[in-house]
Amino acid sequence: MIAVIGLAVGVVLGLWLQPTVPIGLQPYLPIAVVAALDALFGGFRAMLDGLFNDRVFLVSFLSNVVVAAFIVFLGDQLGVGAQLSTAVVVVLGIRIFSNAAAIRRHLFKA
Repeated sequence: MIAVIGLAVGVVLGLWLQPTVPIGLQPYLPIAVVAALDALFGGFRAMLDGLFNDRVFLVSFLSNVVVAAFIVFLGDQLGVGAQLSTAVVVVLGIRIFSNAAAIRRHLFKA
């Protein structure tokens, strides 16, 4: 319940304050969001399977975001940022859809 309240407060504050992302960080924001979604879907799947551990979830969440942002940063430094961004989105997208399929099978028994 605390997490839901925190999410609601965060959304309201975000809509009210309308924060801006610095130009230097803008290429990394979509990647960080996709990495965070991957961790969220993985955590939800683990919860449904009865294997959820809050420490594992937190480490997974933070490490996914940091590693994905680092890969894109490294790609920017090498001059292939767009290609590595696409690769990260494809890999994390596959994981998100895999977790979504497992969640669907668990919830709907189909």
